[in-house]
Amino acid sequence: VWKWYHERRAIIAASNPNPAHVALVALAQHCREFLLVTQNVDDLHERATVAGRSLSASQLVHIHGEIFVTRCTRCDHSVADHNSSPIQDVPRCPICNSLMRPGVVWFDEELDPNEEGRVREFLAKGDCDVVLAIGTTATFEYIQQWAVAGRGKNGWLVEINPHETILSPKADQVFRERGAEVLPGLGQQAF
Repeated sequence: VWKWYHERRAIIAASNPNPAHVALVALAQHCREFLLVTQNVDDLHERATVAGRSLSASQLVHIHGEIFVTRCTRCDHSVADHNSSPIQDVPRCPICNSLMRPGVVWFDEELDPNEEGRVREFLAKGDCDVVLAIGTTATFEYIQQWAVAGRGKNGWLVEINPHETILSPKADQVFRERGAEVLPGLGQQAF
């Protein structure tokens, strides 16, 4: 498992944010309130910048965890870990000596309640002006619920995805393209 995750870390570390990541940073700079909920475990949203600015930690929720975090299987200890070199031994927690694991949500695991709470708290403020559902298959029910709840009665739900999803019939506007192709142009039109 660790070998596979170290290979993924190396691939991600060698990658760069695409135009969609950058367009979202630009959009955030023009919004009074902004929250990006991502199912991606990479750090490309954090590395995207516009005029030297990036998304703040309060503007970003990694709902499925972060690949560059290593966390204890027993206690609450975790550490940011950008090491992508192969390891000889499975890391152990410096606090309780338990095995460490990647900080991502695996199938059949619960989401981090703190991250879920951040999404619910944001949605409790009322309808969003615009909800962008970008590149998600929307197969997880909570993703569907949050998108629809975010739009509420007064917002606008935009789906950007080359393929039809469960959210498609609920969207007010649909773009059948990749986010990297659509978002830069949408951002320029919005400003």
